Formats: sequence, structure tokens, C-alpha cells
Amino acid sequence: MNNFILIGLCILAGFALRRLRILPEGAHRGINIWIIYLAVPAVALKYIPTIKWSYELILPALMPVIVWFGSWLTFKLYSLKWPLDPATRAALTLTAGLGNTSFLGFPLVSGYYGEQALPIAVISDQVSFILMSTLGAATAMGASKTGNISIATLVKKVLLFPPFIASCAGLILPQFIDLSPITPLFDKLAATLIPLALFSVGMQLSLEGWREELPFLTIGIGYKLIIAPLLILIVILAFHLHGLTPQISLFEAAMAPMITAGVIATQYDLNPRVANLMIGIGILLSFITTAIWWWVLQALG
Repeated sequence: MNNFILIGLCILAGFALRRLRILPEGAHRGINIWIIYLAVPAVALKYIPTIKWSYELILPALMPVIVWFGSWLTFKLYSLKWPLDPATRAALTLTAGLGNTSFLGFPLVSGYYGEQALPIAVISDQVSFILMSTLGAATAMGASKTGNISIATLVKKVLLFPPFIASCAGLILPQFIDLSPITPLFDKLAATLIPLALFSVGMQLSLEGWREELPFLTIGIGYKLIIAPLLILIVILAFHLHGLTPQISLFEAAMAPMITAGVIATQYDLNPRVANLMIGIGILLSFITTAIWWWVLQALG
């Protein structure tokens, strides 16, 4: 219960302090730097060395790929009957195809399943980032007609991303050195992730103008919160998968749209209002839908 109180408190605090103009404009960017450069890498270094690698971990790695291509196909088919301009289609593909697997995913996974589930969530989050940096960036640039994206630039962006570096270190370093003496440091830094990430989410919430964009939001959020996890459920049932790993894979698939995807859409002028509303409304509704998906997973066993 304390985890859920913390989630609500941090998000409300961020939202209220921004609306009251107590915090300067763009203050969330500084918080996000701490999260990306210190807190998330600490989570990776803390949990990745504890992962017991097996074939069942293929699902959390494949989950973001399935969700992304499902989003791409959904809006391609949608645009055949109800034409979408390239910018809006790209904005919906980005925000519905990429999940908030760390800023929101880690706190909710921890709240519902405990810390033992975080190593699985870290795997999904790393793949989500790689998709964002490659297919997501290419989609944004293609829709904005800013020219071809350099493969070298994409590779460099992925390789220099601090959580990715930390994940690689978490895989390699324990084979040569004992990290246990500095594990308490990782614990302290990782503990800052949940409150700061949720506080940042609250600061970025925006619901202005949602009525005018309701048709786009209905299909976009409907895909992200209902259809995307349903795709993973179909995989789970088709392959008769059981246990914590498939549950976390589906639960992460049910997360709200990735905030960074909205940032990318805004940077490339891909219908910024739709992109930002996908994030804000998606986050709020996800608290209800993730609870429902958790109940479904418990019923399935």
C-alpha cells in the first residue's frame, strides 16, 4: 500500500508544483538528467548481475518489438479507411508503440510485484530504448521530411546512452570483479528513481485540448493500454507460458506511452498536441488499466 501512496503523492506533487508555478519552466529536464545518468544505471547495475538467464527471458526482450510493430500496423490500417496526415500518424505510432517502461514502469512493477520483478523490467526497458533511438527516430525524421538519418548517429546514440552502458557493465564486470562492496551505493542511487521519476511525470502532465483530439486519442490510447498488452497475452496463451516473467512482460506492455516519444514528436513537429495528450491522458488512464491487467494475470495464474 505504501508504494501506491508514494506513486500518487509524487505525481500529484509534481503536477501541483508546476501548476502553482513554484518550479521554473523546464525544471523536469534537470530531474530527468539525474534519472537517466545516475538512477536508471544504478538500477541496471544492481539487478542485471542477479538475472538468471534462460530462454523465458526472450519474451520481455521481444515484447517492445511486438508492441512497436503492432502500433505501426494499426495506424497504417487505420489510415487506409480514415486518412491521417504523416505527422499525426507518426505521432500516434511513436507514442502508442513505445511504452513508459522505466519512469512509470519500474514504480508500478515494484508496487504490484515487488523488487524481484525489476530485473525483468530492466530487459524490456533497454529494448524499448533501442527501438526509440532507431526505429522511433527514423519514423520521426521520415514524417518530418528532415532528411535521412545516419546509421552511425543512431549507433553512437545507443552505445553512449548511460543505462545501456550500465547494462553492458552489469553483464560483463561481475565476470571479472566482485561488485558487492559498492552494492550499497547502487542501492542508494536506485532508491531515488521511483520518487524522482514519478515527480517528473507529474510535472509533465497536460490535458489541455483533449476534446478536439478525442478520435485520435481513442485509437492511440486504446491501442497502447488495451490492444498492446492483449497481443502479449495472446503470445503467452499460445505458448502456454507461466510464471513471473510472462506476467511482467505483459504488465510492461500495458504501460502508458513513453514520455521521450512525446518529446521526439514535439521536436519534429509531429502534431505536438496529440503527442502530449497521448502522454498525459495515457498516464492517468494507465493506473486503472494496469490494475485491471494485474487482476487478469492473477486470474490466469
